[in-house]
Amino acid sequence: MLKDGDTERVAELMRETAAAELVPRFRALAKDEIRQKRPGDFVTVADELSEQRLASGLAKILPGVPVVGEEAVEKDPGLVGLIARPGEACWVVDPLDGTANFAAGKERFAMIVCLVQDTRAVAGWILDVLGGHMAVATRGEGVMLDAQPVARRPSDRRPLVGFVGYRIRKEFDRQLPQAQRGQLARLSTLNCAGAEYLELLNGRADFCIYRLTKPWDHAAGTLMMQEAGGDAVRFNGDSYEPAQPLNSGLITAARPDALAEARGLFEAVRLPLLASLPKPL
Repeated sequence: MLKDGDTERVAELMRETAAAELVPRFRALAKDEIRQKRPGDFVTVADELSEQRLASGLAKILPGVPVVGEEAVEKDPGLVGLIARPGEACWVVDPLDGTANFAAGKERFAMIVCLVQDTRAVAGWILDVLGGHMAVATRGEGVMLDAQPVARRPSDRRPLVGFVGYRIRKEFDRQLPQAQRGQLARLSTLNCAGAEYLELLNGRADFCIYRLTKPWDHAAGTLMMQEAGGDAVRFNGDSYEPAQPLNSGLITAARPDALAEARGLFEAVRLPLLASLPKPL
């Protein structure tokens, strides 16, 4: 579906959009330019303008392919159904991943774009806006980080570094026996899925666990994990797909051994976490 040069055109569009809509507004937003869609879920004028610019540019790269943007879905939830259409394509866009960080003046935020074809992610891009790092993956062709191929990493016996939310980390600390807890070096969160996927690609972390799986946060990153030699699975062990229910959960890693070990640890605390998951949309 993508023609020669289109992958680079998407990357350049993302860089141009970040430079025009995000960077100038970082630590420069007025109070009335930040609001909460719901408690703890922030949106800013930068999110909205970034999504508009991305949607316009992507329409020129693949005319007629719809854009499923995070902010557009907020206004029209039915748009998310475009991801699940057999045989059809759509763009899935997070114009500002890590909005709460951005609004608070913290430097961890990203931009994510994914192309979905026949319900599967076929290409993905993640831009570290301030750091300038860019990851690009195409299904069956591997993943690049800063224009360099990400090599498949061998198994590693060291304790795992993982990104998990507060509730999961609390359950790991409370429920895991000491022997299993010793398999973990550090658990934390960057509050930005795009930044966390980049940390997995560069080898500074080993796995991520997410309770909620909004496709604009995870469709591109999970493709990158698969292309790097790892995988992404739901809490029930099935393969992750962008159109899955948002409460299916996600465990992902760039190495098979790290994924297997993280799944084993999660299984020990699984039931209390699943019991508190919200219902599907």
